[in-house]
Amino acid sequence: MMRYSVLVMVVLSVCAGLVRAAESPVGKWNTIDEKTGKVTSQVEVYMQGGKLFGKIVSLPDPDDKNGKPLVCTECTGDDKDKPIIGLVIMKGLSLKGERYVDGTILDPDDGKIYTAEVWVEAGTLKVRGFVGFFHRTQTWISAK
Repeated sequence: MMRYSVLVMVVLSVCAGLVRAAESPVGKWNTIDEKTGKVTSQVEVYMQGGKLFGKIVSLPDPDDKNGKPLVCTECTGDDKDKPIIGLVIMKGLSLKGERYVDGTILDPDDGKIYTAEVWVEAGTLKVRGFVGFFHRTQTWISAK
């Protein structure tokens, strides 16, 4: 009987690990315009040094009206005038419970940097940015 309870505990632990792995935010996600429902970018979310990061890997319209790649004109610091494609917009989030927290997310449209929180919910990636008491949550869908 003891052998079976140990076996059941091992199986349950493995299954719990598989469920957690299925909820990983790592992968490619499409960002969606809340008003039009159209894809605005594709972001690759990845782990680096135990932290979560995300970079823009594609845009529906990657070039400006002159045919040149879009750049982050509103960004500051090292990101100023960098191409949007390849721009790391999510930086340094750490897993705490079921969510990744204590990192930042950049909005390339206005150059603002927000404190970020990320989690997977019902197969979608929830991304919340905070500035003071203001927060905004976006839903990103898998780009499988």
